[in-house]
Amino acid sequence: MQAGHEDTIEQNREYNRKAVDIASKLYPGGKASQGKGSPNKPLEERFPSYSRSGLGVAREYQQMGMRPVSVDLEEKAAGFGYEFEHLAVTLGTVIHNIDLKSQLSDEQIGFIRQTLLERKVIFFHDQNLSEDQQVEFGKRFGTLDAFPFGPPGENPYLFYIHHNEHRPGSENNWHTDVTWMENPSMGSIAQVDVVPPVGGDTLFSDCHAAYQGLPDELKERLQHIHGINDYRALLRRIPEEMHDEIKQQIPFGVSHPLLRTHPETGKTATYIHVGFIRPDSLHDIRTGETLSEGEGMNIIQQLNMQAMREEYICRFKYGPGSVAFWDNRAVQHYAASDYWPHKRTLRRVTISGDRPYYDPAAQPG
Repeated sequence: MQAGHEDTIEQNREYNRKAVDIASKLYPGGKASQGKGSPNKPLEERFPSYSRSGLGVAREYQQMGMRPVSVDLEEKAAGFGYEFEHLAVTLGTVIHNIDLKSQLSDEQIGFIRQTLLERKVIFFHDQNLSEDQQVEFGKRFGTLDAFPFGPPGENPYLFYIHHNEHRPGSENNWHTDVTWMENPSMGSIAQVDVVPPVGGDTLFSDCHAAYQGLPDELKERLQHIHGINDYRALLRRIPEEMHDEIKQQIPFGVSHPLLRTHPETGKTATYIHVGFIRPDSLHDIRTGETLSEGEGMNIIQQLNMQAMREEYICRFKYGPGSVAFWDNRAVQHYAASDYWPHKRTLRRVTISGDRPYYDPAAQPG
């Protein structure tokens, strides 16, 4: 054995002797001391300053009553014979033992809606809805919106998203749907008909928890900030001679807040689509002052990065006939483009929503 190697072994031994000595002094109780903490310590002090995302999830879970779903909802699920499978602490739940093709009662539809409000995005396996069945199911939750920038199905309220070797997936960015609309959608119901052998999942990010995890000074700054959203990104794939006609029929440029109050729960959420908001359009609605483009870009980037943090995210793996139903007022989503050259076909219906607003007084205490 070489002398240098023997020296290294001895250095490692000496290091470990010192490490054990220090740990025994710092933690005389051994492993039992690690789980100890002050039960009276404020939540904010239990998380280190670099773990704001963990704090955001904790705050949102507190608002949820320290339960994945309410007692009332659990009792309703048991009464219907349904089972919950929760995918993350604050969002994402698979509802088992339910057939969306059946004649669902108003009480069952109310249960689904309540689960959506409490869990923000819900999933169903092995549904295999026909186009008409998917449309009729969507109508149980409100009127539907057609999508002008994509191929419809036989029913104009269905929108198909099809990818293959020649047209790879392109929805792999975090976004909230159709923020260019004056009244963006309440939610979407999507079914995957062709599932790739690998990949093709959709990820969802909890925008309520994301808001809770923002620094307090940024929360304060955002309270009065709006931005102009438009569909310029969608016009790039449309013949230029049609642009003016489309703009005459669909408003091109609408103002929405960067913080949004959920109209049914009162919770505050971050609200942004980086592809539709104009970076130079952020403005303070109290003064009319437009933020500098530098500050505007910084805010947009911070909000976009916030959605990407793993702590806020759940991921759903589709099977044939799986259905995802998300609350567009509470989550962002991201369709992973990790299945090329395989095929993936999804069709969705979109439920009409209302104009976003922000009311700090509505936030639950």
